[in-house]
Formats: sequence, structure tokens, C-alpha cells
Amino acid sequence: MSLPDFHHLLPGLWVWQDYDSFVKADLFSSAISTNAGLYIVDPIPLPDPPPGQLSQAATMAGIIVTNANHSRASSAYSDRFSVPILAHPQSFPDLRPARFTEIENGIRIGAELEVIHVEGAVAGEIALYHASNGGTLIVGDALINFEPYGFTFLPRKYCLNEKQMRSSLGQLLSRPAERLLFAHGPPILSGATARLRRLLDAGH
Repeated sequence: MSLPDFHHLLPGLWVWQDYDSFVKADLFSSAISTNAGLYIVDPIPLPDPPPGQLSQAATMAGIIVTNANHSRASSAYSDRFSVPILAHPQSFPDLRPARFTEIENGIRIGAELEVIHVEGAVAGEIALYHASNGGTLIVGDALINFEPYGFTFLPRKYCLNEKQMRSSLGQLLSRPAERLLFAHGPPILSGATARLRRLLDAGH
């Protein structure tokens, strides 16, 4: 991997990306600050000084993995900061990390980040919702935003059940969000709920 691009989107929200030649795709990671501390989502390796910038912004509280394909550098981050890895149990069906914490649909990580289980996508797929500053949604693989596809659903061949996934994504519309962050693709930074509603309406 090359040196990742690191962006501070707004107070308490960061995103960075890098191209992975093995999977032949751009990988995106994010970090979000809560009153309980900072959570890093689907981390890819990030050299200094950005980790220092993040840990200076808030106390590191945990690493969140959004599905079974996104363990990425989670163990390295967990070891580095001595924080738990939080994920749906299906994300680690066999060998679990040393600091694993199981999360289920509906819980609030750090009392602020709502966990939303998206069924039918990749095993263990979750989305995260943070209500502050107009609302932020962070998704794993169920939604993507990169060429040649653009903003759309995870392609059928990668889904456990595409129809179920699209239906499950409808629950995100009840969480008003200006921003939508992806594990694959640059974020949508305004009008995210309206964009998602159009996508879901067109997909029916």
C-alpha cells in the first residue's frame, strides 16, 4: 500500500483511503469521536502522524469492524491502543480477536453510535448511525460509491441475499443523515438520506 490520503471532514470525523492491489480496489476507513472516546471503523494501516492526531483529538475507545471482510488492520490497532474490537458475531465466526466485544442490532456504542444490522449483504454486515451535526451513516459493503458503479448497492454476486439486503437498507431512511461514509468509495457529504431514498426507490 502507498501512503493513505487522510481527511478531517468536520469536528470529530475523519476518513482516509488507500488502494489495495490485492483486492484491486480503494479501501476507506473512518474515525468518529463520541463522548466515550474515538472509534476507528474498518481500519487500514495509517502511518504517523495521523494516529497521533486522532489520539490527541480524543481518547481511543475501540475499533469497529463492519463485516466479515473488513478485519483489515483491526488487530494491529487494537494492540497498539489496547482497545477492544467491536463487531457482529458473524464477522468473526471462527477465531476471535483477543479483545473482541460482540455487538448486536440496536445497541449504542459509546452511548451514541447506533448499530444497525443489514441482513443479506456480507456476513456480519452492520451500519453505524451518529445523530449529531445533521447525522452521519457509516456502512460496510452494502452500499458502495466508486467507478464504474457510482453510488449503488453491493453487486449481487457478493451478497448473501440481494433482495433481503435492499429491504434491510430501508431502515436507514429513518435515521436522518447529511453524510454517508463507505468502506469502498468517497463519502457523500450532503443530502445523504435523500440520495439513499432515491436509490432505494429506483431499486424497487
